[in-house]
Amino acid sequence: MNSQSKKILSIGIKVAVLGLAFWFIFQKLSNNQNIDNFVSLLYKLSLTDVYIVMSSVVLLMFLNWFIEALKWKYLVRGLEKISTWKAVESVFCGLTWAVFTPNRIGEFGGRVFFLSPRKRIMGLIAMSVGAMAKLVVTNVLGSLALFCFIMRFAYLNPFVNFGLGVLILLYCSFFILFYFNIQWLYGLLKKINFLKRFKRFFIIFSRYKYADMVRILIYSLSRYLIFTIQYFLIIHFLVPEIKTFDMVMILFVFYFIQSSLPSLDMLDIGVRASVATYFFAFVTTQEIAIMAAIAAIWMINLIIPAIFGSIFVLKLNFFGHSTN
Repeated sequence: MNSQSKKILSIGIKVAVLGLAFWFIFQKLSNNQNIDNFVSLLYKLSLTDVYIVMSSVVLLMFLNWFIEALKWKYLVRGLEKISTWKAVESVFCGLTWAVFTPNRIGEFGGRVFFLSPRKRIMGLIAMSVGAMAKLVVTNVLGSLALFCFIMRFAYLNPFVNFGLGVLILLYCSFFILFYFNIQWLYGLLKKINFLKRFKRFFIIFSRYKYADMVRILIYSLSRYLIFTIQYFLIIHFLVPEIKTFDMVMILFVFYFIQSSLPSLDMLDIGVRASVATYFFAFVTTQEIAIMAAIAAIWMINLIIPAIFGSIFVLKLNFFGHSTN
């Protein structure tokens, strides 16, 4: 393929990505009852309070994705040195790809195309390490919160509670042990016959030492806490009678359940709202407010960054480095 053909194909891919992203965004925002409900609820509250809360949540969104950019830069530092700004660009670009792909798999492609071609496959593997850190935080804190939720609301037999507690501790221990010994994955994959030819890519798993895994986990935990603060600010603003402990516990359970469901970012807002309202029904009857809060966070954390990231899609060079 000559340079002219590559250029035409590159432009075609960019147009397709932007077209799909904006079509999905338009479809979901043009007829979203939960967003409409959220706006209606805000009109009933103090304008000053609305401004303070919403500004705080939006600023936390930028902090959240900035931390993710720092994590991405750290993950690939052994592969290719990238600037902090380039890491930010790649993260937001990935979010644009994510909105119309199942389980946000497009986010991987959106990021690694900012790396040089020979580093992209290993960049995917490095990104999977970051995803594992997120998985550990979500599953460990989520399963512990689920146990607390069951103890608080299910009233099961004490022996059942004990057995469940043991299972959850084993479940958490497995995630933690596997995460901090991620090099085991390299040893396992290189023994699988049809994967042996790819072992030069999988070797990246063995490059992350204990200190690296701790730092990556801290990045993921920081983002997790920021998400929680965002949800807390909006839900507490709309439904102030919910106790802080109950809210945080249910949010952790919500993340845990949500992470296990296959989804399309632009289509799973209904699923998110349904999961959240089911669990929050144990502590409040304000179903509309909860659904509205979930929709608001979804829009702020995913839709706004995806729109912002469309700027960086134009900088991609699929057959070489991203343009400057």
